[in-house]
Amino acid sequence: MELTAEPCSPVRVEHAEGPFWYGDRFGWVDIMAGTLWVAGFDGTVLTEPRSYDVGRPLGAAVPRWDGGWLLAAGTAFLTLEEDGTVTPLTDDLADASVVRMNDGKCDPAGRFWAGTMAYDESRPIASLYVFDGTVRKVLDDVTISNGLGWSPDHRTMYYIDTPTRRVDAFDYDVRTGEVSRRRSFIEVEGGHPDGMTVDDEGFLWVALWGGGAVRRYDPSGRPVATVRLPVTNVSSCAFGGPGDATLFVTTSQQGLSPEQRAAEPDAGRIFRVDPGVSGPSATPFGRP
Repeated sequence: MELTAEPCSPVRVEHAEGPFWYGDRFGWVDIMAGTLWVAGFDGTVLTEPRSYDVGRPLGAAVPRWDGGWLLAAGTAFLTLEEDGTVTPLTDDLADASVVRMNDGKCDPAGRFWAGTMAYDESRPIASLYVFDGTVRKVLDDVTISNGLGWSPDHRTMYYIDTPTRRVDAFDYDVRTGEVSRRRSFIEVEGGHPDGMTVDDEGFLWVALWGGGAVRRYDPSGRPVATVRLPVTNVSSCAFGGPGDATLFVTTSQQGLSPEQRAAEPDAGRIFRVDPGVSGPSATPFGRP
């Protein structure tokens, strides 16, 4: 099955990533600009977008159950309030001149998972962390820590280190946040796997950087559907909107030549598609 996504954002940024839906608002980040964007959605387009400048590269943001957001920015975890106040929660976890935070999201218990990547994108010197008030390092020897997702039964965690061109699976314990038994789950073709989400049927939706698409995989890892976009760099996706039935897709201008940017006027915008299935909206950090 093939679907086509349509642009729905009045804002075009350099590198949109980290999409999430919570309450009645959609959020995303512009990583190197260090900006969080938040907007409403009228069922067709995003409305009244508002931006927050956090003063450092912003890999991911997640809503907090008591208001505001938790950030993975620079190489630390921070809070951002609705009035724009930013407060560090941790010291830098690594050398901020060499690596930065990248993709992240909360697990079903409200812990914030986020990883780092090397600025040169070529060395396995990054890590994956989980934050629940304190920081725990989960993985080392990562090159570009990227998409995360959990199965509907909360027994499996999916994870992408982009240069491996794989989606890996772990056994996951929702009570403790421990993961084990890492194995290759999907060998991705047609682009580099970037961000992802998991729908209510347990199917994975994987954004293909350089591939102009999001691909849906069934719970055995078999590709079953593709969402096409008129841009090269597709960075991530998330469910939201009424009934959590809209798939929002982030895209990027990063790495495009001037000629490509001109040929892809919607690169860096948010797209939407109605895929015929719903998926969970964002789990807030610290859910009671």
